[in-house]
Parts: sequence; C-alpha cells; structure tokens
Amino acid sequence: MEQRVGAMTDRRFIARQRQPLGGGCINQAWRVGDGERDFFVKTNSATVAQSMFEAEAAGLMELAATGTVRVPPPVAHGVAAGLAFLVLEYLPLGRGGTRGLEMLGRRLAALHRIPQPFFGWRRDNAIGLTPQPNDRSDDWIAFWRERRLGLQLERAARNGHGGELRRRGEQLLARFEGLFVAYRPAPALLHGDLWSGNAGCTVDGEPVIFDPACYYGDREADLAMTELFGGFPERFYAAYQEALPLDVGYPQRRTLYNLYHILNHLNLFGGGYRVQAGHMIDWLLAELG
Repeated sequence: MEQRVGAMTDRRFIARQRQPLGGGCINQAWRVGDGERDFFVKTNSATVAQSMFEAEAAGLMELAATGTVRVPPPVAHGVAAGLAFLVLEYLPLGRGGTRGLEMLGRRLAALHRIPQPFFGWRRDNAIGLTPQPNDRSDDWIAFWRERRLGLQLERAARNGHGGELRRRGEQLLARFEGLFVAYRPAPALLHGDLWSGNAGCTVDGEPVIFDPACYYGDREADLAMTELFGGFPERFYAAYQEALPLDVGYPQRRTLYNLYHILNHLNLFGGGYRVQAGHMIDWLLAELG
C-alpha cells in the first residue's frame, strides 16, 4: 500500500501511525499517517473487496468531477498481502450543524440537476456486500423491477425469506408502475447509499458525503434513503426542495425506493427487517388499490 500511495502522489510514503477507526460493519478502517500526511484506509479480503473498492473509487471520482458535493478524493487502491485496500484523503469531520446540512441539501440538488445519458452506470458495484448490477437501460421502471427490487426478492427467497414475502413482493413488481402514471424521472447521478452515516461536515463546516454506491437513477431514490435510519434535519429537506422541488407522489415512491434497502438489510443481517419489508410491501399494494 505504501508504495502505491507514494507512486500515486509522487512522494514517498512510509506509514508511521496507524489508528483503527470505527463506524463500519463490513470493512476495517484506519487513519494512516507518516507524520506529515494522513490518509483514510479501508481494507478487506481481496476476494471480497477488490472490485468493490475499485467501483467505490470510480464513484467518488465521478461525484467529485461534478463540482457539487465534496467527497474524500481517492488516492490509491489495490491488493497487498491478500488484502484489498482503498486509500482516500483523510478529512477530519466536525460539527456542521444546521447550516452545513442545509448547504448539503442545496448541493445534493445541484448534483441531481445534472442530466445523465441513461439509467444504470458504466460498471457494476455493490450496496454493502450485495452485488448491484448497473446494466444500461432507458426504462427506469424496468431497471428498478429487474436490477433492484426483483434481485433483492430473489436473494431473500434463497436466504429463506420466501413464502408470503415473495408472493406479495411479486404482486408489487407487477403493479408498482402505477406509482409513475404522471411522473417520468430523468437519470441523475446518485450517491446510492445516502443515509446519515455516510454524510457529515468538515471541521470548517463544509458538507461531505462518502461510501457511495453510485449509479444513474431517479433522484428521489437518493432523497428517499436520507429519510431512513434516523434521517436528516428538516432544514436539509427544505433547502433541497427550495432548489429542486419534489414531484407529487414522492411519499409513495419513497417507500418503494426504501424497500430496496430494507430488503438488502434483510439479506445481509436478517432479524426484524423481514417484518418491516412485509409492512412496506403491504402499504404499497394498498396505495395502489
């Protein structure tokens, strides 16, 4: 890793400090420094994470290139001694407060306003440890049915969560197009995994997002996930709405989009997510009439 960092920064790097960091349940994370520079480093088994880290680096680079929301720039990635690694610029985080998250709402809207050529992405990636296929599509409803919800329901059935959940889920797959009767989303670059744990503010108060699972999709999918797992402050949503108002029907589609993440949590962690997923499916079917 040290040689790779040195090669990519044109400056020799020898790690002298290694501080383990918490906050993740999938990878190991470290703050690594040489006394002058610090980097944030993720590691995991090469068989698990090499492709995943490559895709994450590509997503961070594409997000950074938009000039909208700040991200930690990727420095290097590769494999050493059987471990995949991803090295990012280390950004000390502080308390951005309401002002920082209000700024994040406006910048997320600016990101979503940039038009993209299709739904999907230029490569597959992962949501957590779950493979996330991003084959190009011009049909958002088909993309969401085939490459998002449908795959999670199939995985849930293989994990022993079939039965009524699978039966009701298939009914939803056949009917959820009804939530898009008067709404035609345009492709936008999405963070893809934007919950409160993947956003913060630097010590200077500038908002930053990280740990992306990027693809081109309906902007509502990004905003929907911000409302999961604690959500963001109200000023974040007000700032987003002021910059890029949401369409009618978002509350129903929000549940549709968040169902994908709840099913993914069911497949990764089990537990009570099956009950939550079932309630969400039943609510959506009732909304569809």
